[in-house]
Amino acid sequence: MSKIAIIQFPGSNTERETFMACKRVNLKPVEVLWNSPLENLSNFDGYIIVGGFSYEDRSRAGVIAALDPIIKQIKIEASKNKPVLGICNGAQVLVESGMVPGVKDNKVAIALTDNKRIKMGQVVGVGYYNTWANLKMSGSPNRSAFTRHMKPGESINIPLAHGEGRFMIPENLLEKMIQNNQMVYRYCDDNGAIIDEFPTNPNGSIHNVAAICNPAGNVMAMMPHPERTKNGDVIFSSMKDFIEHGNPITNHSLNYTVPHYLVKDYTPNKKSIQWPIDMIITDNEASSVNNTLKQLGHDISIKRLSHWEISITNNQSSVLEKIDFSGELYNSNKEYIGKIKPEHNIASFLVRQKDDVFGRAKFESLTQRFKISELNKLKYGVVWNVTVNGSNFQTVLDKILKTNILYNPLSHECYRIN
Repeated sequence: MSKIAIIQFPGSNTERETFMACKRVNLKPVEVLWNSPLENLSNFDGYIIVGGFSYEDRSRAGVIAALDPIIKQIKIEASKNKPVLGICNGAQVLVESGMVPGVKDNKVAIALTDNKRIKMGQVVGVGYYNTWANLKMSGSPNRSAFTRHMKPGESINIPLAHGEGRFMIPENLLEKMIQNNQMVYRYCDDNGAIIDEFPTNPNGSIHNVAAICNPAGNVMAMMPHPERTKNGDVIFSSMKDFIEHGNPITNHSLNYTVPHYLVKDYTPNKKSIQWPIDMIITDNEASSVNNTLKQLGHDISIKRLSHWEISITNNQSSVLEKIDFSGELYNSNKEYIGKIKPEHNIASFLVRQKDDVFGRAKFESLTQRFKISELNKLKYGVVWNVTVNGSNFQTVLDKILKTNILYNPLSHECYRIN
């Protein structure tokens, strides 16, 4: 019986359902914790990275786990044509590790970011959403390890539950992935029609993408949850078939060069007010980023601040008092308005989500719920203060930025605060 490693990180929570799904199709699931001896991984025939909230989604969903040593070993096993399935948070890990879409050197080329439900050109909802979704197989059943028991054009109905499931893919890369048949499953309606709006497309994913594979077809990142229903068993039985028939891969390559993304200098609006929000309590998110970078060999320390850029039309001081009193922008029980202090061995990076879903939600709350009509614009971001202990200041910063731990250039903008 084929042995499947069920990879669990701190915060994973769907291992039981995944165990049951594997057993239903006569696969042998084995629990493998993130800190298990790496040499044991070679004893497995396939790997499933389960859903949940690895490392509490610190920094952003999947990125801390993607830099964990166990993922480096799974990349090696995947290169042996063994199947790797990432479900929900597991899909986010595969995206942040670069295992999908699988460009040269596993560079990060796409993003999974905040849901944005769109109907008739209007955003009707953002953030976490759960429902049952129809997924239509795209391409040939033999294109991937997870479609072997599907029929061309067949669809399955399975649950989804996530807040950051919207695939973002550059247009030129998207075209190559479509030509390569790497769009394994796409959201469709009850009749199998691909309709690019809510509710058929539940999260705003480009091209209605629900799951994508690497060029070889043996690694798949899937946002919905096939393990939670027998409707999804076909994915696990396909995985079993792929293993038992000698892992026959398709010979596809993905010729795409990831652009070099520049870190811009931050130039604040002179008429706006900057609120860097510091923490009174321990910042676990900064601690996780700090520990991960230290494990990668960087002698640094990390501090994180939330950042608000506030634009007001008039009566600036009285409006700021209203905003402060609302409690919308920070929690005074554990946070306070701090300062960004430039020092010779500290680099400060302001990271903003391109869509700024969180900032827009807070703007709507302040203007509509709290009736603060003088508020003209509100932007949210995170400031990462990186202290480099020792020499080679810029070299260390460049290496840290290349890990993508502070931001994903597909879904975020990064600015250097001078």
